[in-house]
Amino acid sequence: MNPAGTVSSQGTPLQVARPYLIQQNWDAYTPEQHAVWAELVRRRMPQLREHAAREYLNGFEQIGLREDRIPNLSDVNRRLGPRTGWNATPVSGFLPPDAFFDMLAARQFPTTTYIRSRESMEYTPEPDIFHDVFGHVPMHAHPVFADFLQHYGRVCAALMGDRERLEKMGRLFWFTVEFGVIRQNGRVKLYGSGLISSHREGTHVIEGRPEIRDFSLDQVMEQKFLVSEEQKVLYAVESFEQIYEAAQEAEKRLG
Repeated sequence: MNPAGTVSSQGTPLQVARPYLIQQNWDAYTPEQHAVWAELVRRRMPQLREHAAREYLNGFEQIGLREDRIPNLSDVNRRLGPRTGWNATPVSGFLPPDAFFDMLAARQFPTTTYIRSRESMEYTPEPDIFHDVFGHVPMHAHPVFADFLQHYGRVCAALMGDRERLEKMGRLFWFTVEFGVIRQNGRVKLYGSGLISSHREGTHVIEGRPEIRDFSLDQVMEQKFLVSEEQKVLYAVESFEQIYEAAQEAEKRLG
């Protein structure tokens, strides 16, 4: 990552997001914080080795995540950048939508550096580095998913100010990036960050509780959801090319 944090790996200057960029002080993490990371990862990995999409598991290895310590984002980016041009870029916390889309369009994924407390191991309402890096970033090593996510950011950035159309795009994000599942070898596998990083949400899917429908852009863009409860309906894709094509189709319809 550029030390100033204002230019993407694609050479694209960030505009709206610039005030939210920070530096990760990796040396400031305490042994307890590293221990929380390690416990979170070790709690999830047995389930994920069996039920996560192979692209997620490959990405985990490719970007060098470890079970025993919080990732140094500079090290992650040295591995990730040459693969797809993406960077995990430290930010101060929640971003407004325009800043979020600005970063995605520049292949910079906004990454909080905070790690949840031991009292909030199962769920934290605010983003933390476990959800952002463990949950999201391994998928950014997959070229097609990486292209999809950048394209999504560009489409949404162009729709700023149109609340109804942004809501439809938000549903596409929710049912892919956050709660996406894919069929591989005749089984439903997890790739969405909300399923990857949450043992409760991942188990909910593995035990067959939500209805799994074939992915349909028409249905996804109309499917309402509640953030505060387990999902009742999810949409399974057959490939990541399918969601990239869906983003392109959404641009044609909404752009």
